[in-house]
Amino acid sequence: MGKLLARLYSIYAILIFALSFLLFFPIILICIWVPGWNKYGRKINRYWARGYFIFIFLRVEIQKTKKFEKNKPYIFLANHFSYLDIAMMGLIPGDVLFVGKASIQKAPLFGYYFKNLHIAVDRDRLKSRAESMKQTEKALESGSSVIIFPEGGISSKNPPEMIPFKNGPFRMAKDKQIPIIPVTLSYNHLILPDDGNLLFHWRSAKMVLHEPLISENFESEKALKDKCFEVIQNQLDRDN
Repeated sequence: MGKLLARLYSIYAILIFALSFLLFFPIILICIWVPGWNKYGRKINRYWARGYFIFIFLRVEIQKTKKFEKNKPYIFLANHFSYLDIAMMGLIPGDVLFVGKASIQKAPLFGYYFKNLHIAVDRDRLKSRAESMKQTEKALESGSSVIIFPEGGISSKNPPEMIPFKNGPFRMAKDKQIPIIPVTLSYNHLILPDDGNLLFHWRSAKMVLHEPLISENFESEKALKDKCFEVIQNQLDRDN
């Protein structure tokens, strides 16, 4: 009975995701097509994310250790164990661009939305990585923030244990002197495990926005990377 209910809930959650996206998609298209309106398209992300979690009856506890400055760019870095992470990071306030896998662009409609409002990267191609780096730097210079999963994708075989972070976000933070905000997504690997079953397990979710790491306070990229890893992993260990 428990597995049947989980399957029914999963079907419901997937349908709500698809239907809510289709509901917002015409407005998103207008924001893509009208010059200078991209930021409004990204703002819709937040309304979409909020509505989605409300309609699937999934409470998200958001903890902030410090108030962030408005209109200041940040690099948000989060652990990545579940497809649910992307929807939850949509709750981040401000004009925020996702940096995600180029394969997302192949998804019907969603791929078009992502390609035009966010940053896609093919990590297997040097040219694509360089181009996405330029796009990310341009976004930060314009005052927007970015969301990056520094593990490079859903790669951990042992959640909530993370794998080592990629160097790119930390090099950029040091070069551009942009603060990093570590983000811990505590329970998504339990709610929607990456086990191939696409099965939701209902429970409350939690997202912790940690105190910003000021890049110039760290003598090296490695020191900054190690500290970010430590902050997120310690929270995961406390919560699980």
